[in-house]
Amino acid sequence: MARLELEAVDACVFDAYGTLFDVGSAARRCADALGDRAEALAAQWRTAQLQYTWLRSLMGRYADFWQVTADALDFAMDNLGFADDALKRRLMELYLVLSAYPDATIALSALRRARRTAAILSNGSPKMLAAAVQSASLAALLDVVLSVEEIGVYKPHPRVYQLAVDRLRVDAARICFVSSNGWDVAGASAFGMNAVWVNRARAKRERLPAGPVAEIERLDELPALLGIGDG
Repeated sequence: MARLELEAVDACVFDAYGTLFDVGSAARRCADALGDRAEALAAQWRTAQLQYTWLRSLMGRYADFWQVTADALDFAMDNLGFADDALKRRLMELYLVLSAYPDATIALSALRRARRTAAILSNGSPKMLAAAVQSASLAALLDVVLSVEEIGVYKPHPRVYQLAVDRLRVDAARICFVSSNGWDVAGASAFGMNAVWVNRARAKRERLPAGPVAEIERLDELPALLGIGDG
């Protein structure tokens, strides 16, 4: 898709975790307790967290993202040999106030100046998302924050992306969906949205039925892609 086509979108919908918020920041803030295994814990925690959302969706056994995140942390800590309830509580509390990527504020501020609708569509529970948005001072830059808890199934189920269409009252083809997760990009693209992949890790593309219309490495590249300046 050419840039001129992306300029025609009416709304930008952002994934939260890994896209606006740094999911590894909680473990890094506990480096005093985790030592040289902080990055390993962050990676295993995130992998299990995502796997549990997919498996619960397939099993028809929905639990909110706070529970899924706690279960994934239990697994990761057990797998790495950590048996510390106080550390688990500390990590979970820090997950509520994950650091936002600096480029997130830049991109959202540009959208606000251009009077483009900006929303979050996330697996996160409302409590988690509210805490993260407030901690990162992003509330004034967002028009709406949407959680899959409204429908009881996780991404990349089509009902999740339909939630954004219904709540924003914007056709899928007029939405720019932005995520750092390749599988999420594929889900939004397959649904009919103009998905932009924020490939922070310079990863290879997923082998899935649909893919991004554009690929960037940082969110501050998004405004120019949308034809609203460089942010």
